Amino acid sequence: MADIASRVLVAGARVAGTACAEVLLDRGADVTVYDRDDSERLRALAARGARTATGEFDPALLDGVEQVLLSPGFPPHHPIAAAARDAGIETYSEPELAWRLREDGAARWFAVTGTNGKTTTTTMLAAMLRAGGLRTAALGNIGVPLVQAANGPYDAIAVELSSYQLHWSSTLAPAAGAVLNLAPDHLDWHGGFDAYAEAKAAVWRGGQAVANLDDPAVVALAKHADAHVTGFTLNQPEPGQFGVALGFLVDHTGDTPVQICSVDLVRPAGWHNVANALAAAALARQAGVSHADIAAAIRAYTPEPHRNVAFLEHAGVTWVDDSKATNPHAAAAALAAYDAVVWVAGGQLKGVDVDGLVAEFAHKLRAAVLIGQDRAEIADALARHAPGLPVAVLDGGDDAVMTDVAARAAEFARPGDTVLLSPAAASYDMFRSYAHRGDAFADAVRGLIGEDAG
Repeated sequence: MADIASRVLVAGARVAGTACAEVLLDRGADVTVYDRDDSERLRALAARGARTATGEFDPALLDGVEQVLLSPGFPPHHPIAAAARDAGIETYSEPELAWRLREDGAARWFAVTGTNGKTTTTTMLAAMLRAGGLRTAALGNIGVPLVQAANGPYDAIAVELSSYQLHWSSTLAPAAGAVLNLAPDHLDWHGGFDAYAEAKAAVWRGGQAVANLDDPAVVALAKHADAHVTGFTLNQPEPGQFGVALGFLVDHTGDTPVQICSVDLVRPAGWHNVANALAAAALARQAGVSHADIAAAIRAYTPEPHRNVAFLEHAGVTWVDDSKATNPHAAAAALAAYDAVVWVAGGQLKGVDVDGLVAEFAHKLRAAVLIGQDRAEIADALARHAPGLPVAVLDGGDDAVMTDVAARAAEFARPGDTVLLSPAAASYDMFRSYAHRGDAFADAVRGLIGEDAG
């Protein structure tokens, strides 16, 4: 177990930062907690004996500090990170602390990262581990903080890890880790795609890598991995791979291929979720789960909300909430799953180009309803690649706009169409979260069509 210092600065007093500070205080550490704004959490930590600081960061807060624990939102160029680096102070984040807290006999970690599909794959994996008789939980960016569960009553845990968390790690080494896909995202945080990909590769530090063979960027990353690589593909698997053959998920890592279950059992719909199921299955096999138990878990799996979930069918039109699609790569996976789409999109594109997405799927679009901060960029791309497509550009600035979204989408939709909320953009310009956005959409649609439609 790596050392944990006696004098620590915790930067960020939200859920992860507060949990870290509490654990360190329980261990008798001298803890300072910094956050830009005062909060109830900060005051509660002060009552427990932590020093606290707010406002602009003062480098003097680092005096005498041996380690800095950064909440994942702090990028490498943030003044705190830069000052700690210049002072030679070790810096890491909550999952790394959780790893360092593990005691003998602690649960094995099976980790999932990638640009998209992390939560679906992680919860699928947890279902598989549970079906295999293992005490487990889906943690990381899900559920309780890892530091509160590092030595919990588990045999194996499914851990979702972001590029931020992996960047701020150094000893964390899961028993096996999967990289699902790589596409431009969070480039302002990492400073470029190469740094983003390199952070993701840290999930393979334990020596067992699961990699998407259909993603060229993942394949390139895996070529340089100091780990044993098990690949997964939507094509027929070669020896040593997981894949799809004759409509079945197949494990060909043994002497002969083994059919796991029918592709049709995978939920949510879409080939990207078949890929997620293959990745989860590859990790579950690393944990010793049988093929039969993996199949049972897939059969019983309940999808997480806001991830390509069809929530209503009426008059031949299917309404789908894929609000979790906060970048073009995620939206592409959903658009690929349907033949005729009334597309509801827009929000904060975070500097990522949407032109390629629109060009690829313009032929599937029946109409588009656009909202949010960067709606004009999507409208311009549609004008270039789908001239003549009916497009409604709505100017609302909060969740009330979804009433108009539902009405305009219903006007455009015809029997056989799918009305798909898959924004390709973040939600914080108009909503509290992607979940708030998805709920507002579903509520507006049900209000328009009626609760009993289906």
